[in-house]
Amino acid sequence: MNQRRRSHNVRMALGEFELIERFFTRPVRRAVLGVGDDCAVLAPAPGMQLCVSSDMLVEGRHFLSTVAPQRLGHKALAVNLSDLAACGAEPLAFTLALALPRADEVFLQGFADGLWALAERHGIELVGGDTTAGPLNICITAIGQVPAGQALLRSGARPGDELWVSGTLGDARAALEGFRGTLDLPGTTFAALRRAMELPEPRVVLGQRLRGVASSAIDVSDGLLGDLGHVLRRSAVGARLDVDALPRSAQLAALPATVQQECLLHGGDDYELLFTAAPVRHDAVLAAAREAGVAVSCIGRIEPGRELVVTDGRGQALEVKRGGFDHFKP
Repeated sequence: MNQRRRSHNVRMALGEFELIERFFTRPVRRAVLGVGDDCAVLAPAPGMQLCVSSDMLVEGRHFLSTVAPQRLGHKALAVNLSDLAACGAEPLAFTLALALPRADEVFLQGFADGLWALAERHGIELVGGDTTAGPLNICITAIGQVPAGQALLRSGARPGDELWVSGTLGDARAALEGFRGTLDLPGTTFAALRRAMELPEPRVVLGQRLRGVASSAIDVSDGLLGDLGHVLRRSAVGARLDVDALPRSAQLAALPATVQQECLLHGGDDYELLFTAAPVRHDAVLAAAREAGVAVSCIGRIEPGRELVVTDGRGQALEVKRGGFDHFKP
């Protein structure tokens, strides 16, 4: 009898299915069938094509253990929405595969709050996924729709096109160097840079406004030069990039010039849109940016051949290392 009373006072450990129901189940409005069955069922609008992208975030590789759970939930979805934005897609639904060292309710509540807040802002629904025990690992697959034949691709850049980027670059890399101790940053500066790293803003509306305007697009996740290189290879073109035209925050602009250049050209985690457009579409690009409420900057042009030339504001070529972040290279 006493043993029975004690058992009633002990809270049962949070199980997998209770975890899913408490933190990750909500009624769907757009999907035909969401969480709770073997498969989700989606029905894109007539004349639309699906865009699908997956991103995995691994603790210690993509985020630090010190990140607030709410910010981690935001970023986990934001990086996938950024991929949809780069295709000009309208977000529809996403799945979540989550490995957890333990079922920590405080962590889960914060993570879910950040995830749902961004999901609701962009009208995207969680429709399925998986949970398991293991090292903290988050994998989201995002699904969007785009009018048939109108998806923005990496392969559409043409010689003469202007090269554009949204927002500002380099803040996330500067924050990472602050965490590493290679940069001595004042508290307010570090807080602003850290916010950029942990709370990226996916340019979903801008991507949609650029359909029919941009000739190619990619999101900047692995560094400007690395991601630009993907566009140049897929489009079989070269480019001339003006490093002095690269947009930067006041916090980054206050750092030494060599640090700025490294962060601007090679820093990852920006999640801005890098895109090209014909010069005759210049005003249309600016109009799309105004409609989306996002600043854009013209940072160079596409050229014939395969060479990428980085110059200063006077047109002098600079010696810079090539490429961007690669998970399997030092």
